[in-house]
Amino acid sequence: MRTLAFLLICTAIAGQAAPRIVALPGKSPLITLRFVFTTGAASDPADKPGVANLTAEMLGDSGTKDLTYKQMVDALYPMAASIGAYSDKEMSTFAGSTHIDNLDKFYGLMRDAILQPGWRPDDFKRVKEDTINALRVSLRGNNDEELGKEELYNLIYAGHPYGHEDMGTGAALEKMTVVDVQAFYRAHYNQANLIIGIAGGYPPDFIERMKKDFAALPEGPADDLKTQTFAEQIGGASRTFHTMPQPAAITHNQVTLIEKDTRSVAWSFGYPIDVKRGDPDFPALLVAQSYLGQHRQGGRLFVRLREERGLNYGDYAYTEYFPRGMYLLEPQENLARHQQIFQIWIRPVEPPDAGFALRAGIFELDKLIKDGIPATDFETSRGFLSKYVNVLTKSKSAELGYAIDSLFYGIPEYNQYLKTSLAKLTLEEVNKAIRKHFRADNLQIVGVAKDAQQLKAALTGADPTPVHYNSPKPREITDEDKIIERWPLHLRPEDVKIVPVGTVFEN
Repeated sequence: MRTLAFLLICTAIAGQAAPRIVALPGKSPLITLRFVFTTGAASDPADKPGVANLTAEMLGDSGTKDLTYKQMVDALYPMAASIGAYSDKEMSTFAGSTHIDNLDKFYGLMRDAILQPGWRPDDFKRVKEDTINALRVSLRGNNDEELGKEELYNLIYAGHPYGHEDMGTGAALEKMTVVDVQAFYRAHYNQANLIIGIAGGYPPDFIERMKKDFAALPEGPADDLKTQTFAEQIGGASRTFHTMPQPAAITHNQVTLIEKDTRSVAWSFGYPIDVKRGDPDFPALLVAQSYLGQHRQGGRLFVRLREERGLNYGDYAYTEYFPRGMYLLEPQENLARHQQIFQIWIRPVEPPDAGFALRAGIFELDKLIKDGIPATDFETSRGFLSKYVNVLTKSKSAELGYAIDSLFYGIPEYNQYLKTSLAKLTLEEVNKAIRKHFRADNLQIVGVAKDAQQLKAALTGADPTPVHYNSPKPREITDEDKIIERWPLHLRPEDVKIVPVGTVFEN
């Protein structure tokens, strides 16, 4: 089945068919559908940040031309089905699954939600209010971990198409109208941006039926946020690649402290990275990331900060965007991007140990760059990832999502791509990639803290920031603590900015 799916993907790349089709045929009576449009927040007009996300939410959580929102909910309920919608920088996704006995009815509802939206004022008001609450209350008010991480992306990509939260800003959302959403829909929801995905034991003629239905969309043009284009011949087929503006260089450590009435301190720090899936060094950096801080699975950071020092509950590293990480064990599909950042997550930390925890994270990153991964840990991390990819693609929905992402990146089926790449990888190649792409300076750093002025003074002052323990620690740990508490951050007062939480994602 995977071989057939790969062939279909290659056909789509070679022919640039509109729409493109990714199919995983099988025998399962559970049919999974994904309609992915390669448009998102990076295509928001400058004065309307958040309109791409609001458009996707309107399509996925409203009525159609013929059915009200309540009628849609009532129709989906007996099928135990729903239409999931979410939007990122370069993808807007609509996903759902149903039993084959309900396929015609479910597909009809999903198709009409996308092709014949109702645009009712009451739906728009509800969806907009939900989005504003998600931004101001759920993200900004109740989730320090995601708040810091999302602001880190905004700062790294300031002035770039990625440079605003996907949901937009509070001020822009307040002014948004249904006319704005309709205009974005007309401009970007077309066949050139569409990828249709299907998995399961669907009827043989079902793909042609979907293609015929979605021919109702305008043909194009595809989103083009890029400054240059160039082509490359691969196996006789031509692929067109695009390059976006590069984010501004970070020439000195920069800290933004979001001041908020909170009990702990959440740290996120990182920088842009010029490696993504399909690039030669991607598998090597994935091994490095896994060794340093595999999400929810432990890693060097987790062992040294949590297990051996008891500083907090989670310390992880990422070379790809991973939103909603506090809720998820595995990353979500269809968040593909042309540009990524490397980042480290440290959270939550008791305020007296916040300065030490930040230094410890940077210290461990610097140690990895200088010393590399030990041979035994390389084998362990590589072996883990070779099996973990099976977890990432364990469901048909996830496998289909990864297949669509592989189409976006121009790589083979992800499971095959990663296992083949890892099998050929050497320790020398991984450590060379670490030295080439990782750095422990010129970082963008975001902290969420209550006493921001006090924390700023600790970070910029000459005094050490020691750790505080409730029980004795081994000599090896306390000796290293003396190094970490004085680890140079090279921060001047002007390098540390304090912003009230109420201003974040607001303008």
